[in-house]
Amino acid sequence: MALKPSGSACQSVPESGAGSFSGMAQDPAATAASNNPALSTLVSAVKAAGLVDTLNGPGPFTIFAPANGAFEKIPAETLKAVLADKAQLTDILTYHVIAGQKLSSTQLEDMGTAKTVEGKDLKFTKSGDTLEVNGMASGVCIDVPTANATVHIIDSVVMPPA
Repeated sequence: MALKPSGSACQSVPESGAGSFSGMAQDPAATAASNNPALSTLVSAVKAAGLVDTLNGPGPFTIFAPANGAFEKIPAETLKAVLADKAQLTDILTYHVIAGQKLSSTQLEDMGTAKTVEGKDLKFTKSGDTLEVNGMASGVCIDVPTANATVHIIDSVVMPPA
């Protein structure tokens, strides 16, 4: 069941063009993200990890996309080191992806947990209209459709457990 995109950051999405909701719905996930200025740091990380072709693949996927502000919460030196470590970066990014399904925020809440491409589970709760991921990241613009995924833009980078 597709829901309309919602959340505090949705108002910054352009009304029309490639970066709009209708534009993103026509493109696969990595291309859609590259047209959204709020996801430019994530796009750089996806490119550095070599995951563009994967995220533009057939899917379907459920993707938790950290907004630029999520990366700004990470100390600059730490972020620089992670971006330079392809293996660690790939683990972190694939921890933000569920393969095989386009899951809405309501479906995620109902499931409670789901296994990521990285191999570990994410936990989902809802606080009012806000989707919470692992109790630390909040959805700021959730239920965004792309051609091959449902994208939930979140306010924190979620680190896989050791």
